[in-house]
Amino acid sequence: MANSNALENLNPHVSVDCVVFGFDFGKLNVLLIERNMRFEGAEYHDLKLPGDLVRKDEDLDTAAARVLKELTGLDHIYLKQFSAIGSPTRLVRRSRDMEWLRSIGHPEEIVVTVAYYSLINIDQDKASRFILQSNARWCAVSELNELAFDHLSILQQALGVLRTDLMLKPIAYELLPKKFTLGQLQQLYEVILGSKLDKRNFRKKLANMPYIVRINEKQVDVSHKPARYFTFSRKGYLKTRKDSF
Repeated sequence: MANSNALENLNPHVSVDCVVFGFDFGKLNVLLIERNMRFEGAEYHDLKLPGDLVRKDEDLDTAAARVLKELTGLDHIYLKQFSAIGSPTRLVRRSRDMEWLRSIGHPEEIVVTVAYYSLINIDQDKASRFILQSNARWCAVSELNELAFDHLSILQQALGVLRTDLMLKPIAYELLPKKFTLGQLQQLYEVILGSKLDKRNFRKKLANMPYIVRINEKQVDVSHKPARYFTFSRKGYLKTRKDSF
């Protein structure tokens, strides 16, 4: 969040918050900012979504892309606007949230936030390599039960939208490396949807998708029978896409 001097260049009534999802072949993660503060004699270490007030010279999408760039150093991240939240009490559910806003010079006024979700491939070897802010960390979505402000509600809403989008278009490939096995793809769907899928039916559906392309390469150094790798052809999808993925 900006300091008091920089607030002169920000719109005090409009912000963006970003729900950054990542998948590590075991769980769905979200990238959060750790907030450390002292309030009423106690130390608090809680988590919040990355976000900022919108600058006066930028539109909403540009502001969200800036937040992600400052957080990860990455450009061209998959980004979707999914909601606008404007409850008059959304920032002051807890007194320490209000105190934190005062401490950074945030105006004590109603702020409408426009929420985005984004998808990042966090291959286990690269999971933290690109994170630029020392107070940012990946957390398992399934293990979160409280966030600062109304951010848990925003996260839950983002997850619901992600689950719907997952069934309509091939956004799953934004979370996967360029080459993947069908087992890894099924695991991703199961983790996000929160339910087991029948292996035979899942692969039968995939067989009818010409944009999921088999490549001449298999897994190595695995304790089980090596699986064949596949890749997603965006060009092939654009040629054959339908209303329902």
